[in-house]
Order: sequence, then C-alpha cells, then structure tokens
Amino acid sequence: MNKDKSANAAYNETIALASRLKNYFLGQEGAIIAFSGGVDSSLLAYTARLSLGDRMVAVIADSPSLAEREHRLAIAFAEKHKIPLETVRTEEMNDSRYIANMGNRCYYCKESLFKELLDLQNRLAANSRVAPWPIFYGANTDDLRDFRPGMEAAKKASVKAPFIDLDMNKESIRKLCSYYNLEVAHKPAAPCLASRIPYFEEVTRKKLKQVEEAESFLIDMGFQEVRVRNHGDTARIEVLPNNFPDLTEHHEKITKKFHSLGFQFVSMDLDGFKSGSLNTALEFKKTNSAPKNSSQV
Repeated sequence: MNKDKSANAAYNETIALASRLKNYFLGQEGAIIAFSGGVDSSLLAYTARLSLGDRMVAVIADSPSLAEREHRLAIAFAEKHKIPLETVRTEEMNDSRYIANMGNRCYYCKESLFKELLDLQNRLAANSRVAPWPIFYGANTDDLRDFRPGMEAAKKASVKAPFIDLDMNKESIRKLCSYYNLEVAHKPAAPCLASRIPYFEEVTRKKLKQVEEAESFLIDMGFQEVRVRNHGDTARIEVLPNNFPDLTEHHEKITKKFHSLGFQFVSMDLDGFKSGSLNTALEFKKTNSAPKNSSQV
C-alpha cells in the first residue's frame, strides 16, 4: 500500500511539473529553442510546441562540433513530433579564441550560436511584425554546480533557461520525457565534440572528425556511455567499468580502426567513463601555477 501511495505521489508530482513547464511557455509570445537533440533541448522544444503550436521554432546548429549522428537524430525527433525546425551555420571555427581552447572555450561557442539565434529572432519579428520571440536553452539546475562558461554567454544574450527558472534538474527532465514517452528519455548525454580535446590544445576540424568517427564506431559496437579523448597521437577511451571486458575483448578491431583514423596509440582509461573529465586539467593548471613558497623544492 505504501509503495502504491509513493508511486501515485511521484506520478502526481510529474503531472504538476509538466503543467508548470507548459504554463511557462503559455506565458510567452512565442519561442525560439536552441536545439541539439539532447534530452534537455528536446523536452523544451516538445513542450513549447504543445503550448504554442506554430508560434515556436527549434533551431539546430550546423557545426563541426555536433556529430552527424546527433544531427540526424535531432532532425528525426523534430519531424516525428512535428516541431518546426531551422538550421543555422555557426562560425566558432573562425574564432581564434574558440580554437585556442582555453578554459572559456564554451563561452565562445555559445556566443556564436546565440548571435545566430538573435539574428533569426530579428528576422522573424520583421517578417511577422510581432514582438520578438524570446530565446530559450536547456540549462538545468545541475549545470549550476558544474563549470559552464556558456551560461555567461546566455546571460549576456538574454537567453532564458526555463529549467533553472522552474528549479528542474536532469532527473526531473528525464522523468518528464518518460511521462511523454519521448524517445530521448534515456538517451546518454552527448556534449559537443570539442569537449573531447584537452584544454590548451588547439581545436581543429581534423581532431573533431577523429573523435566523431571513433565514438561512432564504438557506439555501433554497442558501447553507449563512451568518450574518446583526443590527445593528439593518442586516443583515450572512456567506457563504464562494466564494459571494460567488452573493450579488451575487441581490442584488435578497435585499435585497427583507431590507427586508420590517425591515432598512433590507443588507451583505455581505468578510471572509466566520466562526463567532463577534462575539466580536471583546469584545476591542475590552477594549482600548479600558484606561487610557491621559496622554501619549497
């Protein structure tokens, strides 16, 4: 009986959350959704469509940092749920600050994206002669506890974050996706390909393509939670520890493929899969660049 009560309470909470998110968009003139096909932006686009009908558009970036696989899945999601979709070409690869790949790389990526969305916002307003539709993106409260330079770019561009405004984290977002039976409910996170290149090492199209093809190869083999970190001549593979035996069992096939992509060495990270693991380099650099006491050797 207690289990039933608990399940009913959880279900009622989910219904209430779905209603709050729908009402959030009902209070808008329209919506431009920064869309990548991930769990967060997919729920935003889906709910905005429910609430606003044709007074919304999802916008996906044509960028070398978005894997082709992810691009195809995003388009398929929009088509299935009849979500109006626009594509913009971002110019982050022409920005030397982005290419330099310092700790604030994500800021310049989002700055480029939001510039295109602001341009689209102005064009839509001019064509329809209505007030500009606000721009929304999928940051959630979990992101507030992580290193997210792109959030500053969103703030400067006056981009709204409904999940933060409604105090929603990743778990609640996935619950809502399950409530709506959305195919992305259990989709693994897929951050931009540039996040696989260590900070302070230049971002290039070649490196991004190497990562994309290497990860796609592993995903096709059945590895879902996977990252391939590009350390120049070395590929460092991160999978969940329970997938270690599968990785080693197929090591010959994997190394052959990775060598064909241009990697001289192929390694497996014994720490296992960890989203954002390259952020540790920033802390390491900060710690080791601090002034040392003269008595230290």
